[in-house]
Amino acid sequence: MAFDSLSQKLQNVFKNLRSKGRLTEEDVKTALKEVKMALLEADVNFRVVKQFVKDVQERAIGQDVMNGLNPGQMVIKIVNEEMIRLMGSETTEIAFRPGKELTVIMMVGLQGAGKTTTTAKIAGKLKTKGKKTLLAACDVYRPAAIEQLQINGEKQGVAVFSMGDKNKPADIAKAAVEYAKKNDCNVLIIDTAGRLHVDEDMMAELVEIKQAVDVFQTILVVDAMTGQDAVNVASTFNDKIGIDGVVLTKLDGDTRGGAALSIRAVTGKPILYAGMGEKLSDLEQFYPDRMASRILGMGDVLTMIEKAQENIDEEKAKELEQKMRKNEFDFDMYLESMSQMKKMGGLSSLMGMMPGLGGGKMPEIDTDEAEKNLKRVEAIIHSMTPSERKNPNLMNPSRKNRIAKGAGVDVAEVNRLMKQFEQMKKMMKQMPGMMGGKRGKRGMFKGLPF
Repeated sequence: MAFDSLSQKLQNVFKNLRSKGRLTEEDVKTALKEVKMALLEADVNFRVVKQFVKDVQERAIGQDVMNGLNPGQMVIKIVNEEMIRLMGSETTEIAFRPGKELTVIMMVGLQGAGKTTTTAKIAGKLKTKGKKTLLAACDVYRPAAIEQLQINGEKQGVAVFSMGDKNKPADIAKAAVEYAKKNDCNVLIIDTAGRLHVDEDMMAELVEIKQAVDVFQTILVVDAMTGQDAVNVASTFNDKIGIDGVVLTKLDGDTRGGAALSIRAVTGKPILYAGMGEKLSDLEQFYPDRMASRILGMGDVLTMIEKAQENIDEEKAKELEQKMRKNEFDFDMYLESMSQMKKMGGLSSLMGMMPGLGGGKMPEIDTDEAEKNLKRVEAIIHSMTPSERKNPNLMNPSRKNRIAKGAGVDVAEVNRLMKQFEQMKKMMKQMPGMMGGKRGKRGMFKGLPF
């Protein structure tokens, strides 16, 4: 996740605080100096960091905290609360016009931020909420931009309005509004052109579109990997055309993540969504409290549960549970549990949401290596015959050698998998309710092979 480095540094600071029975004012100041350095290294805006540390210090150096039973824990609580406040406290949704009135949303941003893909991602989200959405292709400059929107729109089951690349974007937007009204759409999302840098022509074009159609929400898409530049871009767009909210993309990447902690404070505009991958489903509602928990290594169990509920097939989950109750666990089920984990973003994504595994890292687990191991396991199982997958007792040395050759691994890896499988089978037998019961889909986590 974007905050791996920051998360680890903050957790080290907190570890030192927790180890002290009582805190002096100097202890708090020393800890906050380290917090300040960690935030600056994460590319958080300098003025934002300065104010943040000042606010935390004012609250932390008080009688209630310093004389409390667990002062270290209280300071961490204050840091968490101030971080949530920094990112906006409340979760903000896209606003819509009342009733069946058409809501026009204009997507803006620089080239390469992922604006066109994000436009389709949002359309998919709105579709699940019962909105009849139309996408308008107004990026007439970038080669294949219109085709990209059409392909993604088709994948999301959302119609795309296009007039090719020979018309003015403002005229396309006007025609799209008329088309949306005639076809009873209640949301129109306009995908506009980006540039490599903010320039007057781009801004003038966006102003022209706003004058041509009644834009209700202007949403800026920024690349979190550009750090402070993302905050500067957000400020410029807000000053020039006015924005209502921000979508941060590439928060799953190896980035310092400072933009997420700075944008709200600098622009006063909320972060609406976080892009966590390239797939059209990889868009998360931005919850300031959950993001703060992830940054501070406290996990994000609620998002993990929501991912499970969105991606896990309930019928398959029930079928797996029944088989486990009957002690019929086989390699097909093993594969299915791996498939469910992939749908939820993979091992590193899930570990980043687990309490205590801040930033998806844990000293004894290398998540990159673990992901590679899972791919090898998948290759081994796919090299088995259907009967071998159903009945692992068929395995003998010659079969194992054949499977190892088919998967391109050493036979020792096949033996290791067989051993792990038997251990998991025994565990399942001892705990037959681990995948179901009252927890329903949530119990699926217990069956995942990691």
